[in-house]
Amino acid sequence: MQRTISENAVKGWFTGRLPDDWSQKPLEMRIDREEIQVVTHLTEPSLPDDDDEAKAVAYAARIGGFREDTREQRMSVAVEAEARFGRKVSWGARCGPAEQLFTTTSVPVMTRLRMSERRVLDTLIDAGVARSRSEALAWCVRLVGEHQSDWIEQLRDALTKVEDLRAEGPGGHRDEGS
Repeated sequence: MQRTISENAVKGWFTGRLPDDWSQKPLEMRIDREEIQVVTHLTEPSLPDDDDEAKAVAYAARIGGFREDTREQRMSVAVEAEARFGRKVSWGARCGPAEQLFTTTSVPVMTRLRMSERRVLDTLIDAGVARSRSEALAWCVRLVGEHQSDWIEQLRDALTKVEDLRAEGPGGHRDEGS
């Protein structure tokens, strides 16, 4: 059974567990049923504002350096967090506008589609947008997420409120992953 965890508890644990110099801003956390994604915010290198090419290369180099320099420690923290929260941990870093995610989890999803829905996926394959139905479905989900992000966020907020009310109700309790 999936443990219910609070985003605040996860964020608090990672904030307390990671070295202060790993992130110049609060950690960005993305959590779902299978994965906790931790994104750190790195200090931007000092370069002239008008040199976009040098800045892009510097941002990528800063992220790459962070990835290599912290690999062993990130792996150790991930093992601890996975045992504590029952989810895989993936990492990422942001430097200026550049973001790179490291080894994220790809989870198979079972679904039943009717012919009209399969035809949509097959059209995306035939048009070269995707190589498989799985990839086409992922493309569709990303598109909905991009174009309906405000609505999706409202749904998430409503679900969080429902979870909070359940926890406050008779016999309600939350497992904070202890």
